Amino acid sequence: MSIETFDKSAVEKSLRAVVDPATNKDVVTLGMVKHIAVFEGAIRIVLELSPHAASLQEQLRTTVDRAVREAATIACATIETLEIDFVAPKISAPTTEPVAASTQGESGNPLPNVKKIIAVGAGKGGVGKSTIAVNLAVGLARMGHKVGLLDADIYGPSAPTMLGMDDVGTKAKGQMLLPFELHGIKAMTIGKLVDPDKALVWRGPMAHGAFKQLATQTEWGELDYLIIDLPPGTGDVALTMSQMLPVAGAVVVCTPQRVAQDDARRAVRMFQNLGVEVLGVVENMSFFTAPDGKEYDLFGRGGAEIMAQTMGLPFLGSIPIHIALRENSDSGKPLENWKNATMGASLDALCQRIEAQVKLAEMAGRTDRPTLTISP
Repeated sequence: MSIETFDKSAVEKSLRAVVDPATNKDVVTLGMVKHIAVFEGAIRIVLELSPHAASLQEQLRTTVDRAVREAATIACATIETLEIDFVAPKISAPTTEPVAASTQGESGNPLPNVKKIIAVGAGKGGVGKSTIAVNLAVGLARMGHKVGLLDADIYGPSAPTMLGMDDVGTKAKGQMLLPFELHGIKAMTIGKLVDPDKALVWRGPMAHGAFKQLATQTEWGELDYLIIDLPPGTGDVALTMSQMLPVAGAVVVCTPQRVAQDDARRAVRMFQNLGVEVLGVVENMSFFTAPDGKEYDLFGRGGAEIMAQTMGLPFLGSIPIHIALRENSDSGKPLENWKNATMGASLDALCQRIEAQVKLAEMAGRTDRPTLTISP
């Protein structure tokens, strides 16, 4: 039996054997299991554990590990990696009256079940914006969050390739599109709604309509994060997004060289002009490590970091050129990136810094829905 057969339901069933002696109830019944992900031999489980019970963490980890592996052995399934992480319970904030629709546009917030929306943009194409967006979404899901990815790059959608969607069919429920669920996230892309070889030669109103349909006519359900992969440049889709959605912040992706910095600055100014908080800058393709371990600064390592400093923006981290990252992107297997310790650590650090910047912006009251006035 393959690990695909030993799926989430099988893992959950195995966890029912882990019983709290004090209550005589299993961890599933107690609501401690917050996330289960199973993909190609890798299993990740996130459990909720109160800080005052932290002393029981390692004992619980051992018990869960044993229960899952025993169930997998019985099912003749092979487990390559088994990660068991813990999160503290979330403290619910006091409920408040909903904001009047008049302050949120004519239709209010069209995605009320999405807690945070993060846009990923770039001043120019070819800097790895979609790579960062996909791995940010998958990385946040690995941290235990419910995550969606909206591939809003209308003219050049990359999600079908990067998420391995070749054999996945589209589904609808009434007038709503059902998102693709894979690699621990929900995803939607126009790349699965049109002929893959068709050139999308669309004027502004058509791009506006396509983005609106993808964003608001997808049944996302409840999400902690929705990552939006924007088209490169400073065009119609970013404008539509800022008018339509309460964006928590934007991440700007840039390679180190000067020509990429120039365009990245324009992207930063665009978000600022639209009233969208810029969470920081990511330097992609920062350097290359050869098989012998020697590092090569192909594009001038550190250029994007200097740009971020001069613009007064947080620097979110550097992602090196890595052969495996390219291979996993081309084969549609983003979770494979975490099997490389160095690359996985870089991606985890990036996700953690972005999440921290969202929280800082929220605490400072800078994540309110932006307002925009367009003069005729």
